[in-house]
Order: sequence, then C-alpha cells, then structure tokens
Amino acid sequence: MPRNLRKEASPAEKIINGDVRAAARLIRRIDDGDREVFPVLTTLYPYSGKSHVIGFTGAPGVGKSTLVDKIVTKFRRNGRTVGVLAVDPTSPFTGGAILGDRVRMQNHSLDEGVFIRSMATRGSFGGLTRSTADAIIVLEAMGKEVVIVETVGVGQDEVDIVHNADTTVVVTVPGMGDDIQAIKAGLMEIGDLFVVNKADREGAARATRELQFMLDMSAHRFRGAGWNPRIIETVAVKDEGVDELYQALVDHRRHLEAGGGENLRKVRKDRVTNQLLDLLKEHLTERALEKLGGLEALNGTIEEIVERAKDPYRVCFDLVERLLGGASG
Repeated sequence: MPRNLRKEASPAEKIINGDVRAAARLIRRIDDGDREVFPVLTTLYPYSGKSHVIGFTGAPGVGKSTLVDKIVTKFRRNGRTVGVLAVDPTSPFTGGAILGDRVRMQNHSLDEGVFIRSMATRGSFGGLTRSTADAIIVLEAMGKEVVIVETVGVGQDEVDIVHNADTTVVVTVPGMGDDIQAIKAGLMEIGDLFVVNKADREGAARATRELQFMLDMSAHRFRGAGWNPRIIETVAVKDEGVDELYQALVDHRRHLEAGGGENLRKVRKDRVTNQLLDLLKEHLTERALEKLGGLEALNGTIEEIVERAKDPYRVCFDLVERLLGGASG
C-alpha cells in the first residue's frame, strides 16, 4: 500500500502501543468531561486490569508528592514501568510547585518507563472516582505495570481513592495537633498501609503509637482478611524508610494475589461496582434532566422547596414516577 494511503492508527491503537501523546490527549479529554471518549475507553478496557494500582492520600503538606517521587524511583530501579495520576494541585507533577519539585519531575520525564499526568477535581458527577477510574484504564492499557494515584487530600476525595486502588496508603505527619484526629474520619477504615512521614520531627513516636492504638481498636475489621495494616515511619526527603514502604507495597500485592488471587478479585469487584454505579448515576441524571427540560425547568420547583412549600423527598419521588410513567411504584 502506498505510504500516503496507509491508514493511520486509531487513538486506542496508539495507546495500546504505548503512544505517550495519544494517552495524554485522551486523559485531557477525560479530565475535561468529553463524552466522546467512551468509544475509545470501550476499546481500551479489555487491555486493562493487570496493573498494581496504588493510591496515596492524606492531608495537604504531609509529603505525599515526595513519597510518590521516591516510590516511582524504587519501582523503576526494579524494572517496573510506572504511570502516575496526580490529583493534588500542590503536587510537583502539576508543574505548579517549587523549583526543587520541578527538577524531580524533569528527571522522571526523561524516563520512557514513567508517564505522569496531573488531573483536576472538577466537582462533576462522580468526581475523583469517575475521572480517575477512566484515566487508570488508559494507563493500564498502555502497559504501565504500576499505576500510582496521588489524591488532593481534602474531603471526600480522600475516601474515594479506595474505590480506585488495589493498595491504599494513608500518609500523615507528627505535629498536626491531635495527630489521629487529622486522619481517623473514614481514612482509618480504608488504609492498607499507614505512613508517618517526616518522622525526624518531635512527636513521631507518639503519632505511630496512636495509629497503632486506632488499628488495634478496629482489629475486628481485618480478621479473616489475612492482612494487618502496617505503619511505616519515613523521612522521604532523606530517603529514609522508603525501602520499607516499597517492600510493604510489594508484600500487599503478593497478599492480594495469593491463593489464586481471590483477595485481588474482591478488591477489583468493589472497584468495578463503584465505577458502574457512578456511570449509571451520571448517565441517568443527564437523561432525566434532558427529559424534564433541563435544570432550568425545575427552577420553580426548587424555589418552592426553598420556601418550604414542597420538600425535596416527595418532589424526587414524583419526578421519578413521572419519568418512569408511574412504573416506579
């Protein structure tokens, strides 16, 4: 076939073949909420599901980005390809951090085995879970053996990460007042590994003790699972404790894959369930608004709810019955 008549590869084919630019463009479209990405994702989906997906979460300023940088280096030294999704606006991977962080990013950007992309939390339906789940599929399909997601570390996005990751790492630091109060709301329930970073600070031993106490109090949650969450002290900027954290990540992956991979299957089933529910909520909401004439058509009803002339519960039930033709019961 003449060269000028050769059919150009599709975006999905390019990504499967490891095309960095094609992957970056698709993730940008996902981030922008472009609905036209779904056919591409449909093609990519059978090529996903083989990576070790690791989530890093915790309050801003605990050093997640530095830890991610060090862990990426460890995986690369051990021959693993890595994709990183940074959802934290203060992350070095967004290009908006201090010069030292940019230098670290530049070092990784020269490595063909590492793909790094920043994403924004835009407050749309599904939030972190939907956009991140789609972007993870892209990185898995392009062959990244390890996918790391660093979350914004604020609000619901912290807890949402468990619905995207095989292994969830919760990062804290000493000296945040009541150390455990900073992380125990929901996060104690999702962590597979807990990191006390900046452990050269005063109060590190206390923070570790309190974490261990909280884990002991909820030990019933881990019975039968075969995995007890570990606490690792690190000083990421000095590369201290990073080897222990890396080994813990490897050990947790082995735990998930042991016994025929039943634990990994359970984790993946949770991820797929939440992904499907998020897709359903998004699409059903959009279709419902279309049939109702858009959000503007509900302005009068919303005003009545504000004035307490109506309540949102009965309005919701009535709208569902209207949409389903009275079939909702």
